[in-house]
Amino acid sequence: MTRAVPFGFRTRAHIVYNSGGKGIVMAASTDLDEVCNCLALRRAARYLTATYDKALGPVGLRATQFTILRKLSAQGEMTISSLADLISMDRTTMATNLKPLAREGLVTVEPSTADRRARIVAITPDGRARMAAALPLWQAAQARFEERFGADEASQLRASLGAVLRTGFQPWAE
Repeated sequence: MTRAVPFGFRTRAHIVYNSGGKGIVMAASTDLDEVCNCLALRRAARYLTATYDKALGPVGLRATQFTILRKLSAQGEMTISSLADLISMDRTTMATNLKPLAREGLVTVEPSTADRRARIVAITPDGRARMAAALPLWQAAQARFEERFGADEASQLRASLGAVLRTGFQPWAE
C-alpha cells in the first residue's frame, strides 16, 4: 500500500508499508535524481568520458587506456595494485583494462621477481609512441572542455573531485 505525503522538494514522497506494518518514507524518483551525488557525478563522468573517448579514437585508445599509459610513462613500472590505487580503480577492473593494451603490445604484464603473486605492468616503446600520438588529441579535448566550461571552473571541479577522493570511504577494501 502506498500513500503520498509531502516530502519537501518539488514532488511528493510515498510511505511504503512493509509486511510488519511499518511505514518507510521513500522519495519520488525525481527527488532522488535532483539530490543524488552519485548519479550527478556518474552522468557527468559518462558525458566527459565519451567526449575524451571520441577525441582519442583516431589513435585507437579510450580515455582510461590513455590514463594508464600516461601514468606508466610518468611513474615507470609498477604492480597492478599500485597502478589501480594511483588511478582510483579496483584491482580487478585494472587487470581487465590492461588486457587489450597487452594484446596490442602497448604494455607488458609479468610476474614480479620479488613476489610471484604480484604482477608488474610496464609501458613498452609502442605504448610510449601511442601515448605520444594521443597526447595532442587529449590536449585538444581538454582545451575544448575548458573553453566551454571555463578554465577556473574546471580547476575548481578537479579540486572538488580530488576532495571527494579524500572523504575516507574505502570502496575497494577487502
